[in-house]
Amino acid sequence: MSEMITADLVDLDLSAESKEAAARALAERMVAKGRVTDLEGFLADVAAREAQMPTGLDGGIGIPHCRSEHVTEPTLAFGRSPAGIDFGAADGPADLIFLIAAPAGADDAHLTILSSLARQLMNAEFTDALRAVSDAETAAALVRGDVTPADAAEGAAASGAGADKDTAAAPAAASVGAAAGSTAPETPEPSDERPFRIVAVTSCPTGIAHTYMAAESLENAGREAGVEVAVETQGSAGFTRLDPAVIAAADGVVFAHDVPVREKDRFAGKPTVDVGVKAGINRPAELISEVRAKAERGERTAPAGAAATPVDRAGDSTEGYGTKLRKWLMSGVSYMVPFVAAGGLLIALGFAIGGWTVNKAPSVMDHFVWTQSDSWGALLFQIGGMAFNFLIPVLAGYIAYGMADRPGLVPGFVGGAISLSINAGFLGGLAAGLIAGGVVLAIQRVNIPAAMRGIMPVVVIPLISSAVVGFLMFVVIGKPIAAAQKGMTDWLSGLTGTNAVLLGALLGLMMCFDLGGPVNKVAYTFATAGIAVAAPGDSAMKIMAAVMAAGMVPPLAMALATTVRGRLFTPAERENGKAAWVLGASFITEGAIPFAAADPLRVIPSAMAGGAVTGALSMMFGATLRAPHGGVFVVPLIGNPFLYLLAIAAGVCVSTALVVVLKGMRKPAQGTPAAGSAEGAAAGEKGSEQPVAA
Repeated sequence: MSEMITADLVDLDLSAESKEAAARALAERMVAKGRVTDLEGFLADVAAREAQMPTGLDGGIGIPHCRSEHVTEPTLAFGRSPAGIDFGAADGPADLIFLIAAPAGADDAHLTILSSLARQLMNAEFTDALRAVSDAETAAALVRGDVTPADAAEGAAASGAGADKDTAAAPAAASVGAAAGSTAPETPEPSDERPFRIVAVTSCPTGIAHTYMAAESLENAGREAGVEVAVETQGSAGFTRLDPAVIAAADGVVFAHDVPVREKDRFAGKPTVDVGVKAGINRPAELISEVRAKAERGERTAPAGAAATPVDRAGDSTEGYGTKLRKWLMSGVSYMVPFVAAGGLLIALGFAIGGWTVNKAPSVMDHFVWTQSDSWGALLFQIGGMAFNFLIPVLAGYIAYGMADRPGLVPGFVGGAISLSINAGFLGGLAAGLIAGGVVLAIQRVNIPAAMRGIMPVVVIPLISSAVVGFLMFVVIGKPIAAAQKGMTDWLSGLTGTNAVLLGALLGLMMCFDLGGPVNKVAYTFATAGIAVAAPGDSAMKIMAAVMAAGMVPPLAMALATTVRGRLFTPAERENGKAAWVLGASFITEGAIPFAAADPLRVIPSAMAGGAVTGALSMMFGATLRAPHGGVFVVPLIGNPFLYLLAIAAGVCVSTALVVVLKGMRKPAQGTPAAGSAEGAAAGEKGSEQPVAA
């Protein structure tokens, strides 16, 4: 803590009238110390965190905080406001304000120290001493832990005079009273009954302050109520899982969280209170009483055997069906993509080494010559082909897994394998996965005698679900889906001229719409499904080429824009631009996400325009690609490589020009220079406003 706060970072007479002004005043001290590189960028991150949830706490405390790429090292600034500042707490304004700044990649040790401060804020003796302290050096030492609250109060009483002495004495007396009141519950009447036991989990979006303050508050309330409370803090410094024996012995559970609880199924089957993290800070005694009442009534959550699915564990239980459907599909796609990348690149290398007739080579089991390149090419091609054979089963299996957890894997894989065998392809895999998950969920809703529950996951569910999915795929829906797949393939094969160009533009728009998100994945999966056969058609390879080319455009365009018009971007964005060159060249569309997140209304339309141009030109030029990944590193495997690179260059230029024009049209606030300029940075340090962003 000694490096985090010094006297220069303390303001005992904070005159700000709003939380924004308070954050700015404290942040300017951080800038002066070299702890924050971009004042406006950092304040934007603070405001974004504040928008998620107010950071005011009962007891007159405000703790604005964030993780930011504009912070060079973990830093803490403290301000004391005589008039009080509204930070959204229920009991009124805050007079003690702590601004916590953590780097985007802060290490666990620093975050642990910050968590200790958060716990201290629940100590009345500590906060009373901060209200009584008379000089910045002592305040900083108190926060660092170099002096105790009692020492700080004595120093304030000794150095103050008149009203200052009275001010110091009152909190000191209050601290003694609070301490006396808190010790009484720790010596309860002897009893042979074991105390009520609670396990709790606390977490907040940033994982720096509220997480640990809620833990401290629950533990203190538990001591006062004679209840054993064990808390698992799932914060930014990681988390240490509660001992399973402690969870098993618990009589109740409290979840005080604003982000999903990790591994929540560990706590299933117990009385549970589920609230936001601020409730854990502000009313811990009520939560303990509530969970005790639930235990007395015999209320329980779902048993461990009915734990949430992987999709439920990753999100909000109140999500709609459409959101869950998208997550189920993305679950399958995310597991399939590594097979696509590995298999596709092996096949591409096989062609590169063994020539374009390598797909007609005999099995390497029958013919392999160590000294012949053709044999090595055939080996790589055949390994890649085997990897591709897993695409549809893995897609279907993990869609079912996302819906029904591990019981969905067997029928999902079986349905996917059937889809592959009847040539139902990608569409068949989607249907098989959804059917398998639905069948398993239906079986799990049936009331089963207790004697049979042990064999349900390993015998009954796999047997029944696989039989049902197999019947539906072979007899009912397999043939229609296979016919639809063949019709779509034939239609794509017949696309020429204007139709092919329009398809390329559409795929380009999809690839650049959400930069690696669901829409991007739909286009990419569509393309890879077309080449996931031993002998893909020319149209399928053209689609793959257009998709990869368009996906390279956004990061390359942002990299070029930061090079030619660096003053339009923040220093952090210019640094990201250097990395975007490599990411774009490697076909990692996500390299443009930092730019889109900061300015979506200008970056995303620009990226989509360039992607559409590149996709259309790639189709027009007839470029083909057998590899599903690789970027510029597989250019030797591309048909018409020079025209292909020209299509990419054209799209990059279009996106770059648009983003530069749109950012250049952004009007700065009156009297403020353009963003990113030296004058703008200087003005920002003096408190002027940053250019208004859409």
